[in-house]
Amino acid sequence: MSLDLLIRGGTLVTPSGPMPADLGVQDGQIVSLALEVYAPARQEVDARGLHVFPGVVDAHVHLNEPGRTHWEGFDTGTRALAAGGATSFLDMPLNSSPPVLNRAAFQAKRAAGEAHSRLDFGLWGGLTPLNLSELDDLAACGVVGFKAFMSHSGLDEFPAADDATLYEGMRAARRLGRVVATHAESDPLTRALAQAAQAAGHHGARDYLASRPPITEAEAVSRALLFAEETGAALHLVHLSTARAVLLAAEARARGVDVTAETCPHYLHFTDEDVERAGPLLKCAPPLRPATEREALWAALKAGQIDTVGSDHSPAPPDLKTGDDFFALWGGISGAQSTLNVLLEDGYWRRGVPLPLLAAVSALHPARRFRLARKGALRVGHDADFALVRLDEPFTLTDLHDRHGGNPYRGERFRGRVQATYLRGQPVYRLTDQGAWFGDGRGQLLTPAPLDPAPALPPPGGP
Repeated sequence: MSLDLLIRGGTLVTPSGPMPADLGVQDGQIVSLALEVYAPARQEVDARGLHVFPGVVDAHVHLNEPGRTHWEGFDTGTRALAAGGATSFLDMPLNSSPPVLNRAAFQAKRAAGEAHSRLDFGLWGGLTPLNLSELDDLAACGVVGFKAFMSHSGLDEFPAADDATLYEGMRAARRLGRVVATHAESDPLTRALAQAAQAAGHHGARDYLASRPPITEAEAVSRALLFAEETGAALHLVHLSTARAVLLAAEARARGVDVTAETCPHYLHFTDEDVERAGPLLKCAPPLRPATEREALWAALKAGQIDTVGSDHSPAPPDLKTGDDFFALWGGISGAQSTLNVLLEDGYWRRGVPLPLLAAVSALHPARRFRLARKGALRVGHDADFALVRLDEPFTLTDLHDRHGGNPYRGERFRGRVQATYLRGQPVYRLTDQGAWFGDGRGQLLTPAPLDPAPALPPPGGP
């Protein structure tokens, strides 16, 4: 057998641990993994001294195209993702315009992605009071799931899901075999606390942080879990910022609720004190928490209670991040390029988190949760999606590839530098002596694999 590509002499990061092996690629898929592969190859890459990670599967990205490409689009957003070792991503139904609430909006976003994305991508559909009747159609289009906000999204065209909407949406999602993702913050509490602060003339960063205390997350998470338990829906709790919320999810999973928990690199790297230093670049919802909370999240990740880490990349033009009223500024962090950097520096190097666990939360688990066939692991038969990383190389992050570069990770020191990223066996990013090189390939739409048939019920009166 002649190979298209042979990655020679690298250390593969597998679920059972790092292992030295060659990796052979044919027709975009991994066809051989062995200590030594002897087949001839049209191209051979010397990976000695490098770790081969499965390509990051970022399940939480806002690229905003069409309609708000000037905030971030598929082209620039996927450059940043590729430079960070990502090969696949799932794009949220906002802040594109129109949001993905129906078939027409899905088709418009799909066309934009197929025209401009450098990486494979899936699309979330929205779950709002405006589009309960559209969920069947969106599932037929191929959405990976439905995203609901339990508090104001920041955009009036994507209203929050009240309890009735969330409950009915979960019932529909259960029937359709799709996951419901929730932004879990209590709308009544966050709204009242914010209004009280502003009425008292308090408009600073600390005032904003105080308006979204941990209880606002825990209350909404509890409600979402109750609805998921009642309906049997698959629930994905996005961007959890507190260990209490993670524990609530773990306790629900132990009693049979189909729930997964996500946190983000910024909650694992920055703290509330950094918000005062960096200002609007670190405004997000839920907000950043104290260092004690950050350490508790790392402990939860090491304990296997956090399933996925997604960037929640949500950039905006500089003018939306400028002003004296912190409440009025756009809340979103640019972080598409930094997920693997944070996991390696803060997880592996500083806290001793094993590499297989970091690969699991960034690739294997999101691929499994959203049924992305052939993604998320270095396995024969899987797509040849991987990143070559020099694990011990220190560097300062200065070369950023998102649209505006308004990135709080700029100037941060990391160890573990991505040297190249491959999608289906083709290079999409390389670090060269002259700087970053990007391939000109195009990504493909990812849709969930069919669910396995439900097991047959036992006959009445016996097993």
